[in-house]
Amino acid sequence: MTESTESIAVSEPAGERLKQLAEAHGVSTEYWDYHGNLAAPSRATLVAVLAALGVKASTEEEINASLTEVELAPWRLTLPRVIVVRSGASPSVPVHLPDGAAVRVHVELEDGGRRELSQTNEWTLPHDVDGVLTGRAWFAIPADLPLGWHTLVAEIDSSPAREAFSATAPLAITPERLEIPAALGSRGWGAMAQLYSVRSHGSWGIGDADDLTELVSFLGDEGADFLLINPLHAAEPAGRMTPSPYLPVTRRFVNPIYIRPEAIGEVARLSGPRRSLVQWAFEEVSAANLSAEPIDRDAVWKAKREALEVIFAADRSRARQRDFERFRAEQGEGLEKYALWCALTEKYGELKDWPHNLRDASSAFVANEARNLTERIDFYAWLQWIVDEQLRRAQEEAKASGMSLGVMDDLAVGVHPYGADVWSDPDSFAPGMAVGAPPDMYNQLGQNWSQPPWSPAHLAETAYAPLRDMLRTVLRHAGALRVDHVVGLFRLWWIPQGMGADQGAYVRYDHEAMVGVVLLEAYRAGAVIIGEDLGTVEPWARDYLASRGVLGTSVLWFEKQHDGWPLQPAAYRRLALSTVNTHDLPPTAGYLADEHVMLRERLGLLTQPTEQVRAEARLERERMLTRLREHGLLGDDPSEREIVEALHRYVVRTPSTLVGMALVDGVGERRTQNQPGTDQEYPNWKIPLADGSGSAVLVEDLPNNVRLSSLLAAIRDEMKR
Repeated sequence: MTESTESIAVSEPAGERLKQLAEAHGVSTEYWDYHGNLAAPSRATLVAVLAALGVKASTEEEINASLTEVELAPWRLTLPRVIVVRSGASPSVPVHLPDGAAVRVHVELEDGGRRELSQTNEWTLPHDVDGVLTGRAWFAIPADLPLGWHTLVAEIDSSPAREAFSATAPLAITPERLEIPAALGSRGWGAMAQLYSVRSHGSWGIGDADDLTELVSFLGDEGADFLLINPLHAAEPAGRMTPSPYLPVTRRFVNPIYIRPEAIGEVARLSGPRRSLVQWAFEEVSAANLSAEPIDRDAVWKAKREALEVIFAADRSRARQRDFERFRAEQGEGLEKYALWCALTEKYGELKDWPHNLRDASSAFVANEARNLTERIDFYAWLQWIVDEQLRRAQEEAKASGMSLGVMDDLAVGVHPYGADVWSDPDSFAPGMAVGAPPDMYNQLGQNWSQPPWSPAHLAETAYAPLRDMLRTVLRHAGALRVDHVVGLFRLWWIPQGMGADQGAYVRYDHEAMVGVVLLEAYRAGAVIIGEDLGTVEPWARDYLASRGVLGTSVLWFEKQHDGWPLQPAAYRRLALSTVNTHDLPPTAGYLADEHVMLRERLGLLTQPTEQVRAEARLERERMLTRLREHGLLGDDPSEREIVEALHRYVVRTPSTLVGMALVDGVGERRTQNQPGTDQEYPNWKIPLADGSGSAVLVEDLPNNVRLSSLLAAIRDEMKR
């Protein structure tokens, strides 16, 4: 086992106690790297991570004191901070109270009902807690409680030394397993697209909600069950807009760049001159629809924002105004804080450049700014109402066109370190930490995604409110949700500030609670959950997710036997979304041409000799073609198009519940959307949909695209077998 030789001011016995302390707080002191070797974080890493969790561990004295606190902390709580229970289970919940005092416990149900709890025969030796002899009583949760969020109440009688008191704790009853909707049947298929890349003649240089509506209508008519799109999370409202949809300022709200201005009802109320302003703004960027050059989000947002300002200023009917007000009331404080952050960003720039007295969202200075920025706050709240309406229309069209699931949203793993979520709720995040991934086969230096991780302790203290609020908003107009890096519900790779991506440590989360909360919100929304479980994922985690009805993710190029040969179709998982490729690889046409090797070589991302990597890619491709021929899917001298269709037929022959086809594969695109490990070196997340010759492909072109029609027919034909 390897470990850094970095030292801290502790002796070797204290070093072992440091590891004990780390494990007690969910920080793994060992992990298996992608080479199969047992590795360990350095001592400096453990101390830094523990500090981010609010645990002091720099000296022997601090380590010993923190270990004592680990033992006493649960005894200081009358009830656990939150209880998350599977439906049908009847676990016992501890109640801490003065030794000898009487206690009664009941549940106040979400619907207003009440259930009494029975005390069990379990007994624990009393503890001295801060000078008070404290006992522990156990009460059984009834197995037949309904799904939902309830409140556990403990009423402790008075004693000679203490008055009577009560304590409460949130109690969540979650689905044992999330079932596949009956409308889907035994399995289904769909498409995958980066929405920003799929444009029409009416787009403003970027794909939007109106394009989404047209796209799902077309795919639904073709027999598809879903369309997986990139995360639509909000980005910066002013200044440079981060291209990556996986680095948003908030995961709860939507990027208004996806609004189609002309589809807003108030446009009809504009005067001729005011409507001309909207048209002129459109003309500034509409020519880009026909270009295959990288998308310029900043130019698009500038033009759209000019138009949206004009439309916002238009009169709204009484009914429309009341709809807007109801939306704001429903979204509550979360929306108001986000809109305020947008207004402050517009005024002061990036959060790190704000006046110091505005960096605390609860300060009087911020409250004063909010009064001065009322109209701008209204504008940013209005944008969320408008984009919500347009996304609702897209999902309604998807279901009307015959899709069983409709839109499948994507949930990013984290948020921007200077974004709205971090500013409005800083206690939810671990300070001085970034989320990433240790080195693996495709990213041999590791990855730092620059996103601050949620604090496991704060999540429990708030009954997972940040997770719940986010899920409820994301699932408003979606029939399925892909959770990027789903193992983040189990553990995340935390990287201390100033350290390399390979110098992090895994921090564990309460996956039983996290997954339970996700399933409860998905159940309420009638949605399917798909977990992106690629890369380094322990097998037991995949088994656990499958047991809860969460689909995994299988990518053909990554699914291999122990001998390196492609996995046989029958060996794929049933509970999975299986695809030929993913957005972190070139489209299939490019992958077959080794463009994933050439691009990494050009960008200096290879840590092995180029010829070795080329040889490995060639062997991978030859084995795959051999496998296709074994199944009678390919002739001796196939064209690129025939290989692409054969690969998709191969995936359809798996037992996977869902099968996905990337739209880029349907039109012959060769350029990758994202090259992991790069920032400015490659135009990540800016590539518009184009064909193999480099010509832009628009939404209107899709029904008559011969290559796409042939691939869709191949998938439908194979699904019937």
